[in-house]
Amino acid sequence: MVDQIKLIADRIKELREISGISTESMAKELNVPVELYLDYESGKIDIPVGFLYEIAKKFNVELTAILTGDEPKLHNFALVRKGKGVRVERTKQYHYLSLAYNFVNKKAEPFLVTVDPKTDDEKVVFNSHPGQEFNYMIEGKLKIMIDNHELVLNEGDSLYFDSTLKHAMVALDDKPAKILAIVIY
Repeated sequence: MVDQIKLIADRIKELREISGISTESMAKELNVPVELYLDYESGKIDIPVGFLYEIAKKFNVELTAILTGDEPKLHNFALVRKGKGVRVERTKQYHYLSLAYNFVNKKAEPFLVTVDPKTDDEKVVFNSHPGQEFNYMIEGKLKIMIDNHELVLNEGDSLYFDSTLKHAMVALDDKPAKILAIVIY
């Protein structure tokens, strides 16, 4: 997980340096403190998916290129067999499997997300990102917190929301929860 964060951070730094943009200018443009931007770019801390979307948009590259180092190649369709998507291990609690990683010019990013139960010492981590998000509950039970609202999803439930709002997920009943998450931008 730490190695993947470092590789992603290196790709972000390389994009910025190739473009001749200072860290101060990038931080200002992305509306984050310079110190936080430097922590992201150094790979010291997890990089929120919303930040990665903004970087991809800024440099006109596919999110897949930032996550994996490879450019998507498929134009007509992209088939991903069961369990064969690109794993995106960004945090201890959330495990992402990218389900359309090889399709060029996506209008949405579908992920199979597994949320592990939170331990007593883990904090709930909120994030936000551009666009909207659709979540379909596949397995388990999940509490989703969105902008001062708490919702519980059971198998078969779905939720569509404005993902620019701060949101977080917590698996309930001490069991992992699985959702299909589609981020639309």
